[in-house]
Amino acid sequence: MITLCQTCGTSYDGPTEPKRCPICEDERQYVPSTGQAWVAFDTLTATHTNKWQQLEPDLFGIKTVPGFAINQRAILLRTPQGNVLWDCIANLDSATHALVMALGGISAIALSHPHYYTTMQDWAAAFNAPVYLHASDREWVMRDSPALRFWEGDALEIAPTVTLLRLGGHFAGGTVLHWNRDRGVLLAGDILQVTPGKDAVSFMWSYPNMLPLPAATVSDITARLDGVRFSRLYGAFEGQNIPADAREIVMRSGQKYIACLNPGPVAKL
Repeated sequence: MITLCQTCGTSYDGPTEPKRCPICEDERQYVPSTGQAWVAFDTLTATHTNKWQQLEPDLFGIKTVPGFAINQRAILLRTPQGNVLWDCIANLDSATHALVMALGGISAIALSHPHYYTTMQDWAAAFNAPVYLHASDREWVMRDSPALRFWEGDALEIAPTVTLLRLGGHFAGGTVLHWNRDRGVLLAGDILQVTPGKDAVSFMWSYPNMLPLPAATVSDITARLDGVRFSRLYGAFEGQNIPADAREIVMRSGQKYIACLNPGPVAKL
């Protein structure tokens, strides 16, 4: 029986509901004050559906409605060499399966970090696709699958124009996807969190608990992106789209974040 954590969407397999969710118990997530709660995968697919949005040619956002768990979106990227699913949402219903197949299926699945692993094993089985996870986050996999591919290092090309980049930060294996097309696209999950004005990004160790990353870590993240060309950026949640000048926005945001953490000396009065 596949059971989902209602708070983070992580899936578990067993005859009974789990007693705890290690993903939520970690300080980067949280256990609700009312306690952990669970929902069967079949119940979710019966009570929720997925909303699709075309972000740009060959790029589609997929979000569950009504909102579930962390409420992130997945993104389907179409390439001539096969489609890539970026991040996962828990709900994989029959309509979503049919639409994905009509668009050419999925050749690879890649994840930014453990909060979005959800039902990646079921997506992999449904579309016969490998799942690429950074090896630094292996301990956060709650269900095994023969589809899982743990990669190491700082970059992995999974298609001729699609490369995974490890930035770290939020998790040791925190990953973004770079699509080398038309001045470049970055799919960032919340390794880079788009702010409400869409003119900045933030860098956090824990978003729900508002715990910052050290300045040195943010400096390392921006350094890893220094030679990467991208003009558009798509974040983890619906509407988190930066349609132009994304690279400049990320670099400027990094400088401001570091300046806030390492302010200069205060003038004496």
